[in-house]
Amino acid sequence: MRRLKKILFMLFLGGVLAMLVIFGIHAYIKKDTSSMLIKNMQDIPETTTAIVLGASVHSDGKLSPILKDRVDTSYLLYESGKVENFLLSGDHTTDDYDEVNSMKNYLLGKGVPQNKITLDHAGLDTYDSMYRSKALFDMDSAIVITQSFHLPRSLFIAKHLGLNYKGFAAKPQDYKATQQIIFREKLANIKAIWELVINAKPTTLKKRI
Repeated sequence: MRRLKKILFMLFLGGVLAMLVIFGIHAYIKKDTSSMLIKNMQDIPETTTAIVLGASVHSDGKLSPILKDRVDTSYLLYESGKVENFLLSGDHTTDDYDEVNSMKNYLLGKGVPQNKITLDHAGLDTYDSMYRSKALFDMDSAIVITQSFHLPRSLFIAKHLGLNYKGFAAKPQDYKATQQIIFREKLANIKAIWELVINAKPTTLKKRI
């Protein structure tokens, strides 16, 4: 029994330490990127490109609520003259799953000219999207559009890749499983730091898979 109590205590202690590390890293990343976040649209400097980070789409190509809000926000900036072009970065690894063309078709439906839209078909995760935005599309400065819980990690990666990006949050919504999404984001911070430390390369540097 004493041995079992010791094992349970060590497991509990390990869990507490792990949570402290996870939340400590999250706090550090938020602080490190706080100056890169723009809260009010009127404070956004006129820039050339909005980078819209992908999220899930339905089998019929319809945008998920999270992705729709990202694209709607980028369109609002375009309509307000804050951005001139779009870089839509997402997962298009198979013919039957295509985040980027779904985003493009949505913007075309709003009247955005096709020559204002560039597609990154292999933005398979946040690190890949940020890395490829410069390596393949030569983006030196841009405004990154995603939800507020995702922006700090996106900008942290961009900053430590030497990119002069700012971030603007898509309007908040009550998404399903929001708390799970936010906690997953905290876990993903660890992966982001590791990728930066080892100077990881994206999954591919081809224009598309």
